[in-house]
Amino acid sequence: MAVSVQDLLDKIHFHVIYSTETALQKEITTSEIMRPGLEMAGYFDYFTPERIQLFGMKEWSYMMTVVGDNRYDLLKKVMAKETPVVIVARNLEIPSEMVAAAKKSDIVLLQSREATSRLNSVLTSFLDERLAERTTVHGVLMDIFGVGVLIQGASGIGKSETGLELVKRGHRLVADDRVDVFQRDAFTLSGEPAEILRNMIEIRGVGIIDVMSLFGAGAVKDSTDIDMAIYLEYYDKEKAFDRLGNAPTIVEFSDVEVPQTRIPVKTGRNVSVIVEAAVMNFRAKQMGFDATKTFEDRLTDLINHNKES
Repeated sequence: MAVSVQDLLDKIHFHVIYSTETALQKEITTSEIMRPGLEMAGYFDYFTPERIQLFGMKEWSYMMTVVGDNRYDLLKKVMAKETPVVIVARNLEIPSEMVAAAKKSDIVLLQSREATSRLNSVLTSFLDERLAERTTVHGVLMDIFGVGVLIQGASGIGKSETGLELVKRGHRLVADDRVDVFQRDAFTLSGEPAEILRNMIEIRGVGIIDVMSLFGAGAVKDSTDIDMAIYLEYYDKEKAFDRLGNAPTIVEFSDVEVPQTRIPVKTGRNVSVIVEAAVMNFRAKQMGFDATKTFEDRLTDLINHNKES
């Protein structure tokens, strides 16, 4: 997967110093950013031209004060044809040699008012997300009380209907049916809809519903981190379901572990309310309030009290 320079400009604000239509379509294939400090001193042994080249105060100062007559020659090497884009931070002055080198190799040259470290972080975060490998899973992704919840289950069990009911109750839809999940970092899993299904939900017997048109912009969300998973399964009286909440299940997506709650579905159960309760209970546990532990402590105290009696 790749990101074009135009995609970068659409997401992050820059002042464009030089660009052409062909240069804007160049692809960025890595989230690693190059700070060409040693290169401005003439050391190119480990230079990686396919990365974004970011000039901060240190690189710029060395280039402007130490590098003399050969500035253009060094910049031509830094701004190679494989280089997707060159960015100068802190609104630092753009020397004429840099503009000439950009034109020579047909490279987009940008200027930003942001501090170098902050700009580096913003670029890396954006590229990590856009370049991350996507995995498609079947389910409904919701933002419920600020928690990203992936609702899964057998086909026809009522995932989309539950999602629609949750939207009516004030929560936000991220994706229905097809959820594209990706690892945002080593510990964080995120999900987003397929573009063709964005803001849409399918209800059997009704058809496709545009959630944004019917319920407003506050009823949808472009993406969310996946904090927990809920699995809906048909109720079976022969099967033992967890009644105390002390047997958590872990599922793994894209090498990231996510806690899962399994909810039995049968006639008469209000699944959306149960999902809300499961999410609130998850949040309470994250804040250190564990109802299961409180119950077990009370039970232990009662047993000890009866023994003493």
